[in-house]
Amino acid sequence: MLLKEIAHGLVHLFYPRLCEGCNTPLSASEDILCVGCYLQLARTEYHTIAENETAMRFAGRVPFSYATSFAYFTNEGLLQHLLHGLKYANKKQIGIYLGRQLAHDLQQVNWVSEIDAIIPVPLHHKKEAIRGYNQSELIAEGISSILNIPVVSKALLRKRHTDSQTKKSRGERLENMKDAFEVGSSYLLKNKHILLIDDVLTTGATLESAALAILSVPGVKVSIATIGIA
Repeated sequence: MLLKEIAHGLVHLFYPRLCEGCNTPLSASEDILCVGCYLQLARTEYHTIAENETAMRFAGRVPFSYATSFAYFTNEGLLQHLLHGLKYANKKQIGIYLGRQLAHDLQQVNWVSEIDAIIPVPLHHKKEAIRGYNQSELIAEGISSILNIPVVSKALLRKRHTDSQTKKSRGERLENMKDAFEVGSSYLLKNKHILLIDDVLTTGATLESAALAILSVPGVKVSIATIGIA
């Protein structure tokens, strides 16, 4: 044990882990962000507010049970920087980290005990092949590691490739995502309460389409959680 600690200390001395926010060396107890940068994350505290903005965006569109987002997503903000690294710089550990932070918030609400399985919003297989991974699945794995709720990543499939949503209006996004998902293994979901996970909520078109596909399974309930809300 002592030799292992010495070896770890030497590695940290010569190859220090750096904060993804400010690029300063992290302490042994810190991960991804230093304490100072973590405190700069604009957390929503939506998990403590039933009628929060995330929930209101889905009201009347999807018969969901609960909805929340971990932090506010702003242009040039810290969360945007983290998610950019996760999606485009192969920094997979950021996804695990953010999922764990969201899970710590969810531990504070009673309804999380109702969740039977976690489903990340899937990428189309061609897009996932290019990126090499699904960022939402990494977030889901981070949540699962804290809450001990299984991730069922293959139950929901993206059946067609969709155009980028970035420059589309709300109406165009809804049309673009219409019938984009299908359930591949309904027996895995029947009569279960599913927590649907994505990285960022904007108009909610993607999550709405995914949730409606899941809700086609008999007896299913859906709750929604995202890391960011724009």
